[in-house]
Amino acid sequence: MDILGISAFYHDSAACVVRDGMVLAAAQEERFTRKKQDAGFPGHAIRYCLQEANCAVTDLKYIVFYDKPLVKFERLLETYLAFAPRGRRSFVTALPVWLKEKLFLKSMLCKEFAALAGVKKAALPPLLFTEHHEAHAASAFFPSPFQTAAVLCMDGVGEWATTSAWLGQDNQLTPLWDIPFPHSLGLLYSAFTYYTGFKVNSGEYKVMGLAPYGEPKYVQTIYDHLLDLKPDGTFRLNMDYFNYCTGLTMTNERFHTLFGAPPRPPESLLRQQDMDLARSIQEVTEEVMEVMLRLARTMQRETGAEHLCLAGGVALNCVGNGKILRDGPFKRLWIQPAAGDAGGAVGAALAAWHQLEGQPRTYRPDGGDGMQGALLGPAFSNDEIERFLQSKNAPYVRVSDAELYNCIAEELAAEKVIGWFQGRMEFGPRALGGRSILGDARSPKMQSVMNLKIKYRESFRPFAPSVLRERVADYFEMEADSPYMLLVAPVVERRRTALTEEQQALWGIDLLNVPRSDIPAVTHVDYSARIQTVHQESNPHYYQLLKAFEAKTGCGVLVNTSFNVRNEPIVCTPEDAYRCFMRTEIDTLVLGNCVLDKIDQEPLDEDTDWRTEFELD
Repeated sequence: MDILGISAFYHDSAACVVRDGMVLAAAQEERFTRKKQDAGFPGHAIRYCLQEANCAVTDLKYIVFYDKPLVKFERLLETYLAFAPRGRRSFVTALPVWLKEKLFLKSMLCKEFAALAGVKKAALPPLLFTEHHEAHAASAFFPSPFQTAAVLCMDGVGEWATTSAWLGQDNQLTPLWDIPFPHSLGLLYSAFTYYTGFKVNSGEYKVMGLAPYGEPKYVQTIYDHLLDLKPDGTFRLNMDYFNYCTGLTMTNERFHTLFGAPPRPPESLLRQQDMDLARSIQEVTEEVMEVMLRLARTMQRETGAEHLCLAGGVALNCVGNGKILRDGPFKRLWIQPAAGDAGGAVGAALAAWHQLEGQPRTYRPDGGDGMQGALLGPAFSNDEIERFLQSKNAPYVRVSDAELYNCIAEELAAEKVIGWFQGRMEFGPRALGGRSILGDARSPKMQSVMNLKIKYRESFRPFAPSVLRERVADYFEMEADSPYMLLVAPVVERRRTALTEEQQALWGIDLLNVPRSDIPAVTHVDYSARIQTVHQESNPHYYQLLKAFEAKTGCGVLVNTSFNVRNEPIVCTPEDAYRCFMRTEIDTLVLGNCVLDKIDQEPLDEDTDWRTEFELD
């Protein structure tokens, strides 16, 4: 039985095909349209998923959408009535879209699918709708390796819920409690994202990366004025300081007065206050997660659950995830790699298979999860790659696997930057060795080179380490699997570099160029790192490259960042990768078994500046 799940029309549209409970394919629409966080109907992603599954639209048992638009419209109306006459402007702005499109979403979806399949609407399979947080919970629990688990979902808002707790048992999810809009941890974090000059629903990870450069000066101010945290773990926001219910911005003048300045204009110089605000909201977020953990502990006592699953946009806060893992009562933690709205497509399909159809779950004998390393997107053969390169008259050499690993390991050890394009594309926001830019973690200059000459982004942004799974404890204070780069842990003490008195006196962004360990390119200023453990079973090509690098250098860690420039979606095709390679200062491009050296290439004809092609975040 084939089921198609889709998420669309808010941000990060995606599609997923599930066959008999197994995730066969999943992809985000942005990867095909090259429009970051494309919110449109995911036609390209749907076509890919159906092609990968060798399935037609009319062969599907169900098409499942990831939330209920009529319930969301009810929230819009009730919010306006609750705050009237304030909010007229935002209501008038939103209403035409609802009256024209979203209220008739079912009809619009049927029209799109009929056109895509070339059939009449009557020939389409049934179109179903899950609740938004049900889709998140299903994406977190059903692919997890756990038979029973507590499930926690936190995001901006679904229909009404902003935080919800569930109990997952076998093939069923039971809702336990939720916190309703407008009281949202995700929207609180987004308010500070907006105020510090970054793009909402895109730049939250920048706030997380900026936090270690600041001091937690505003934590008490946040608690005194913005957030009422209850002893039982529930919370309420003081809406007198926020504008997202009634206006077109996240914060209002009262918020700006509280912190003594208007929001930072995008692209302007970062202030120390921005770093301090980032540190403060990150600490509050971790504290709220800690309080949520109290509720989870209660759930554990009541249900006997030993494991925890996470989804929703807040679950991408890997610093908070690391804290939950270290300090919590759970034996294991599993986080949906596409924890944001894209993952709702996976959850919608799995919810129909397990909860509607009542089908049992299957468990891998090795104890792994059902996301296949999140490598669920398109792949390209060496022959396809060669045909593309020949069409561009691009000089390259094709080598064997053994030659490839040895050659690229040598290049990495010589501090070259490598564009690495192998196998299936990743699903979710992280590059995991399928579409990655790689560097030597031992290089003191690698972070600044990658940020300023490759990614063209803010210099403070940290990079993540990919580490051989069997060596993770040699480098980090962590023993757990982290295949999806969603956990932060400290670098082990013996690898840290002691600071001089002069270095200890530095503040803010001045800390950036001070090496903190023997893997400085992936060690943040607070000695932390966002870790990806690389496993031979789920990512053999990337694992073998790491092993070759380890054999040459003794180091089992590489810098891994997504294969794109700033605010470009991660590359999907060989053409995307080649274009990014030619526009940046990447030294070597690896496309399958084809290797290109930058010095051999001719400039692109009539190329446009990427800064005019992609909207800055």
